[in-house]
Amino acid sequence: MLPLWNEVSQIQQGIPSFHLLIDGCWKCLSSGQFQEVTNPATGEVIARVPLANRQDVENAIVAAHRFYHSLSFDPLERIEIMLRAAEILKTHREEMAKTIVLESGKPISVAFSEVDATIERLHLVLEEVRVLYGEYLPGEWVKDTKGKFAIVKRRPLGVVAAIAPFNYPLFIGAAKIIPALLAGNTVVVKPASDTPLSLILFVRILEKAGIPQGSIHVITGSGKEVGDILVTHPLVRAISFTGSTQVGEYIASRAGMKRLHLELGGKAAALVFRKADIQTCASLLCKGAFRNSGQRCDAISRVLVEEDIADELISALERESQHYFCGDPMDPKTPMGTIINEGAAKRLDELLEDARAKGGRFIVSKKREGLFYPPHILEIPTHCRLAWEEIFGPILPIIRVKNEKEAIELANTSEYGLDSCVFTQDIDQAFRVAEKLHDGSITINGIPAHGVGHFPFGGNKRSGIGREGIKYSIDELTELHTIIVSLKEGI
Repeated sequence: MLPLWNEVSQIQQGIPSFHLLIDGCWKCLSSGQFQEVTNPATGEVIARVPLANRQDVENAIVAAHRFYHSLSFDPLERIEIMLRAAEILKTHREEMAKTIVLESGKPISVAFSEVDATIERLHLVLEEVRVLYGEYLPGEWVKDTKGKFAIVKRRPLGVVAAIAPFNYPLFIGAAKIIPALLAGNTVVVKPASDTPLSLILFVRILEKAGIPQGSIHVITGSGKEVGDILVTHPLVRAISFTGSTQVGEYIASRAGMKRLHLELGGKAAALVFRKADIQTCASLLCKGAFRNSGQRCDAISRVLVEEDIADELISALERESQHYFCGDPMDPKTPMGTIINEGAAKRLDELLEDARAKGGRFIVSKKREGLFYPPHILEIPTHCRLAWEEIFGPILPIIRVKNEKEAIELANTSEYGLDSCVFTQDIDQAFRVAEKLHDGSITINGIPAHGVGHFPFGGNKRSGIGREGIKYSIDELTELHTIIVSLKEGI
């Protein structure tokens, strides 16, 4: 086994078996049941993780609540722990990247980028903590507050449930845990069922960095059973979730008055106009659609291109797509690995079959081999499912539009509102269009790419609630606390 694996698992029947972390104990499992973690590239069982039951989740939440109310967690200590964790993660960089590849099937080059982004995210706590400084508000600027002043603070909420997705199993989970702990909350984290290992190892790194016992707990198992308890439990004060819109809306319907931080589905549109740099555009669009096999909420999910340049763009996309092919995920030269599981593959098959039945024109297409799903580029009419549904796979649909007005209308008709991008060398047009789009983020002459979160990231409409990013995530996981002081008049 890899070194970190040895610290949080033991070999049972020849397979590493991991444990839950509840109240500082890595073996607190009530059910005695496990689920298998498989390598999408080979189908091999690489590990087992516990199937937590209701009692396990209850124990974790109660322990997190008890710690929050009974022990101090000094702000300077929190910063020092995160910085130490960054250095420890650096020493385990290769092990973490290999773990991500084994459980997700993504290329190791992408996995190393994810580990590096997590290290950088840990270093950026010095910038993020500034949100917690609060502010002083003088009262003399408003008639009814004369003779008063206020101190406005941000303080922690309590127990935060962090529910992570499979597509960036280390970084996205870490980007929930870091601001929650930095703000002084305690955390119960549930990794994705398909990819739980890298986040378990990250929590172990936080332990090695000195995170106090009881401040963080790890629960693995069924999303339905574990998730329902986390969402409805009265001691959980906030839920930070990244995943599908369907699940996010279910969480919102069950959570009651909890603070919700939901980053959900997307249908990123690329609006390409006649003054665009076609070759640069094609290169970026292929990267935006095929990186991580398109399994990103901000992946380019439709291209809306003006008719008179459509053929030129399609030719450029066809050439550029030749740089993207599936191969051994552990080979640094491999640009694409697998998609996550057979259910995801079958859904992509159905989307392509629907497009074929409705007159879609396939430009780039190759049959998949197991979970190795090659790039697809096709031109489609607007009544295809691909025109409106989130894809989450390496498929790039192209729709011709007559003009700028039609492109904006089609982009905004989507029920999603996470990301979009605009390609044109006409700066007036670029800003005009960007102002009219209904998404949370619009990128001009580039593709959506949120990195460590220097810019705020989140969706409108059915794409979510709240914003993620440096300073923005911590804002979502704290509450305002205002202390008003009434001054005595001088004698």
